[in-house]
Amino acid sequence: MKVSTFVKFIKKYKWFFILALIVSSGLTTATYFFILKDLPLPTKLSSSSAPQTTQIFDRDQKLLYSIYSSKNQTFIPLSTIPKHMREATIAIEDKDFYKHGALDFRAISRAIFSIVVRKELQGGSTLTQQLVKNSLLTPERTIPRKIKEVILSFATEAIYSKNKILEMYLNQIPYGGTSYGIEAASQTYFGKKAQDLTLAQSALLAGLPEAPTTNSPFGSHPEFAKKRQETILGKMYEQKYISQKQKIAAIKETLRFQKFSNNIFAPHFVLYIKDLLIKKYGEKMVEEGGLKVITSLDSKIQDFAQNVVLENVNGLEKYHATNGSALVTNPATGEILSMVGSKDYFDSTIDGNVNITLALRQPGSSIKPINYAVGLIRGYTGATTFVDQPICFPTNTAAKYCPVNYDGKFNGVMQVRFALGNSINIPAIKMLKVNTVQAMIATASAMGITTFTKPEKYGLSLTLGGGEVTMLEMAQAYGVFANGGYRINLHPILKITDSLNKVLEEYKPPSSPIFGKKILPEGVSFIISDILADNNARLLEFGPNSALKIPNQAVSVKTGTTNDFRDNWTIGYTPDFVVATWVGNNDNTPMSNLASGITGAAPIWNDIMTYLLKDLSSHPFSRPPSVIQKKVCSVSGLIPPPDGTPNRCETRFEYFIKGTEPRSIDPGIQKVKIDKDTNDLALTGKTDNVEERDHIVITDATGQTYCVTCPHPSPTPTTP
Repeated sequence: MKVSTFVKFIKKYKWFFILALIVSSGLTTATYFFILKDLPLPTKLSSSSAPQTTQIFDRDQKLLYSIYSSKNQTFIPLSTIPKHMREATIAIEDKDFYKHGALDFRAISRAIFSIVVRKELQGGSTLTQQLVKNSLLTPERTIPRKIKEVILSFATEAIYSKNKILEMYLNQIPYGGTSYGIEAASQTYFGKKAQDLTLAQSALLAGLPEAPTTNSPFGSHPEFAKKRQETILGKMYEQKYISQKQKIAAIKETLRFQKFSNNIFAPHFVLYIKDLLIKKYGEKMVEEGGLKVITSLDSKIQDFAQNVVLENVNGLEKYHATNGSALVTNPATGEILSMVGSKDYFDSTIDGNVNITLALRQPGSSIKPINYAVGLIRGYTGATTFVDQPICFPTNTAAKYCPVNYDGKFNGVMQVRFALGNSINIPAIKMLKVNTVQAMIATASAMGITTFTKPEKYGLSLTLGGGEVTMLEMAQAYGVFANGGYRINLHPILKITDSLNKVLEEYKPPSSPIFGKKILPEGVSFIISDILADNNARLLEFGPNSALKIPNQAVSVKTGTTNDFRDNWTIGYTPDFVVATWVGNNDNTPMSNLASGITGAAPIWNDIMTYLLKDLSSHPFSRPPSVIQKKVCSVSGLIPPPDGTPNRCETRFEYFIKGTEPRSIDPGIQKVKIDKDTNDLALTGKTDNVEERDHIVITDATGQTYCVTCPHPSPTPTTP
């Protein structure tokens, strides 16, 4: 090209070249300032900066726990780290570590495929990338940070050998708490030098860096640590590091851990909070980000509740009950005021570190109020009658379902108020029969219970506690009753600030429960609460002065005991507090003689609720405008005949949602056909040996007819 032609070309496209130069310079500058500026040198891998401490406080800013208040780290050479510890780490974290460079493109491809096709998260980072990320970079999840990670990983691989990289990784990776590196981890968890670790111990420790809190044997779910260990041992076998015999022996090996000695108040609650933080902010940010977390915990209530649980459970040895739990919430705000996950977090003989408030347990009869709430929504009332007689229900199998009451007795006709108050099983099952299981599960889910995920797997026993729940969610559900039908989600965290004192989140409790989501009509929640607070309604089974009664206070309360005596509950509430308590055994072995719930969880509940209300005046639930009070017959629940009517029924007052009050007048004594052989109502169609007699007869909500005044020696179960 001639010079003159070239000059003309330049002149013609000069603005294009100028723009290209500007863009190129801009990109270079941006690359420098956003990626390369302040890029740490890989040589700093042996001297990474100390993490900042995250602190968890109670509502009054009393320190509960410091996360990573110091960095416990001791460097040891690779030669002193057991071979099976190195192999376990490689097997689970980066099986081709010695085959690839800084990046493992096959692993990245697998991760992308898993995310896009299977919708499952899968990591693709190499050990080198993990080392760089944890030791040289911040925990932020941004593209520039990821680019830095890649650049530094290539540089690290260029400077150091694979063995040196593995050595630095095993000495710097966090294993949970303040333990950095395998030597500190070995001392923390097993009280021994790393060089003395067994295969089983190595496999467990190798599982911690992925999620030190979640997989910790000291955490809320210690079973996760065991599951992760077994996964790693399986990987080691697949990759031919160990034999089948070695794998089985390691899985069977009983691991004995050092006592968790960190200074911690309310450990179950703190670890619960820590888990919540990690799910939202990630392990790195929580454990090194210098967060300040103000929780809803009231330390005075927590301390009192913990002591009450410990003292009461220690007195239950004769009942074969070794553990207890308690939870206190403010239903109007959703704040968790106390969480006692066991009688003693540090008691390994009962697996005390397991948080029962988060565990799946059967609720027994404490689930019944939800079933009856559905009934009230459908138009049934506190005066609706059910026949409490032996009965069998058909199932999908050849065997019939023939429930019994916990005391083995039957009470004839019972109105809903007294059936719920005394926790009688047969009426509750009949209530569910007319409500349907699907309707109960739908309402329970709306109230905050998430564990009833497959309606088809549950039968009529659901109303007796046949489905598993958590105490946390039961407190959430009972809070709906306490809030007049409104659901306020639980909020255990009030405020979080970062290391620069920037507010990351803050919860400002509503001034009234009506700011929650309306789940139940206010009339329904009022009537359920009134029944559960009615000491006269539970006289039959609990007597006048049971542990369910708080003197001079209006408190709604329900017990629950599973048929096999593995779980014993008491849950009660006022507009200000929900208190849930439980006793049982963590290993799910049955207790004995706790059938009524009065000798188990109820005394714990009574002590805590009495403490909470000691300085408060009684605060009964206010009757909403949608609820009216009417006089009904004490047996039939129908309208009493006019005064002066012969043999007029005894009466009582009952609350009704407007439009559901009874319309029929109690018929009183009627002429009915009686079988002279049984002295009971004659079966339909029978004509021989039958005569008419005067009796009081009730037809319940299921259509079953019952002769109130007939003798009932020992009725035979009937199929509806």
